[in-house]
Amino acid sequence: MPPSAVRRKGSPFTGLGPVFMKELSRHLSSARMMVLMLFVIVFGALPVGFSLQDLRNVVVSDPYLFLRIFTGAPERVGLSFVDALNFVIPLMAIGLGFDAINSEFNRRTLSRVLSQPLYRDALLLGKFLGGLTTLALALVALWLIVLGAGLLLLGLPPRGVEVARGLGFLVVAIAYGGVWLAVAMLFSVIFRSTATSALCALGLWLFFFLLWPMIAQAITQGFVPAQFRSVDEVLSLEALSSALQRLSPGTLFGEAVLGLLQPETKAFGE
Repeated sequence: MPPSAVRRKGSPFTGLGPVFMKELSRHLSSARMMVLMLFVIVFGALPVGFSLQDLRNVVVSDPYLFLRIFTGAPERVGLSFVDALNFVIPLMAIGLGFDAINSEFNRRTLSRVLSQPLYRDALLLGKFLGGLTTLALALVALWLIVLGAGLLLLGLPPRGVEVARGLGFLVVAIAYGGVWLAVAMLFSVIFRSTATSALCALGLWLFFFLLWPMIAQAITQGFVPAQFRSVDEVLSLEALSSALQRLSPGTLFGEAVLGLLQPETKAFGE
């Protein structure tokens, strides 16, 4: 039987638990995690604080007042809590995953790890789950801080539907962070240099965050006819623009959050 046809024995996830616990412990005890956590809390607390000050002056009845904490963009900041997370979640995920594999290679510990009864599947998945759990803990802590601040300053408890939508938003935020964590780990596998993997991951994030909206708009403008002949042409152009924009993970995150935190939304891409 040729070597390529040899079937491996045992579960591919043997050793997943120890790798996961080791990676989680490494993240939670590292100075990098403390810096990233403080960055996320401070960056997210600024729009929330101004938003709560504005909401305390609202006199009109709003059935989703608590959700406005997440989506409101105060004039003094011009940035909502959701917009802030759309910016900081990729940075935190990249900071946790850009050296997940190549750091083991540079420390000459990767060969010793793989010499154990451990498949690459378990190693990669364990490191990913460890980073994702760390990211989830940070986001849950931030979500609870925002919820507690709303209870103290607004003086009103959230309704059940608001809590459910808030939890849905939290799940979407963790999934969004998981996407960028996987991207950072991919570059960590491809490149041996941690600096190169970090720059590539940050470059890809900046491309989608800054450049892709302009590129998508330019592509859409190239298909604009000299004169629209029917409503179907306008709708087709809008569909093309929305499809191009949704190639960006940030756009998908923004639309998913918009549907959860703004129940009055009827359609996306308007």
